[in-house]
Order: sequence, then C-alpha cells, then structure tokens
Amino acid sequence: MATEGMEVMVVGIDDSAHSLYALEWTLDHIIVPFTKANSPFKLFVVHAKPSPASAVSLAGPGAAEIFPRVDSDLKRIASRVIEKAKEVCVARSVHDAVLEVIEGDARNVLCEAVERHRASMVVVGSRGYGAIKRAFLGSVSDYCAHHAHCTVMIVKMPKTKH
Repeated sequence: MATEGMEVMVVGIDDSAHSLYALEWTLDHIIVPFTKANSPFKLFVVHAKPSPASAVSLAGPGAAEIFPRVDSDLKRIASRVIEKAKEVCVARSVHDAVLEVIEGDARNVLCEAVERHRASMVVVGSRGYGAIKRAFLGSVSDYCAHHAHCTVMIVKMPKTKH
C-alpha cells in the first residue's frame, strides 16, 4: 500500500537496545534529512509480538493456565516498544510513521510486512550474536537478508569503549 510516488521502508523493532538504535539511526540518517524536502519514504515501524503459545512452548502440562498472563505480559511489552518508538519518531519531528504490532515470529512478520506494504527496504538491528548463538536462536537479520524481497539494511550498534 505504497503512497503514490513514495518508496516504503519497514523498520523492525523489539525491546532491545539494538533495534531502538537501528530506528534512531534510520531516522537520523535517512528520514530526517529529507523531512524539509519531503522524505521519499513512507515509514512503517513493525513490532512482532510473540504468540503466548510460542512463549510458553516448553512449559509442558498446565501451560494453558498461564497463557492469559503471558499474553498480558507480551501485550504490555508490545505497548511499551511501540510507545518508545513513537517517542523516538516524535522527538525527531517524524509524525507520519505508521506503527504496527503484529503477532508472530519476527522473521516471518517482517518479511510479510515487506510484501504487504510493497517495501523497497527493510531495516533491522543486529544483536551481534556469535555463530553458535545465531545457529541456536536464529537471526532475524540473517533470515530477512535471505528471504525479504527488497533491500535489507542491518544496523549495528557501535561497540562501547570500556
């Protein structure tokens, strides 16, 4: 649903500092410099809320009893993530970003958002997992790089100096 004449950019966010940094970097380097001259991008900020079933998949018998509490926690986290994203956008005078919460695995949610919005770019943060951790946990950025039908930008947080 691209706005006529505008490219669409999807930024994936979660409750990590890495994804927030990716949103801030994207706004500061790509969106905000164009605001006075009308940004060529329509921005969609997408948070994938895990389903309660995926969050308690290892809980075993009795898991159904805790689903409502887990779902409530996941909704609260999603609300906090979206509120923080809105604050980051508004602080940079970006008032037309579309903020979405979609239930599902982040890898699929972001690739589906790319298709739904006909995005020309998807932006994700990088947690900096090593090869072993990435193999076990999976990497959203790696998945998007291989499956999204658009340009994928992976924003890495600078290493902090100790």
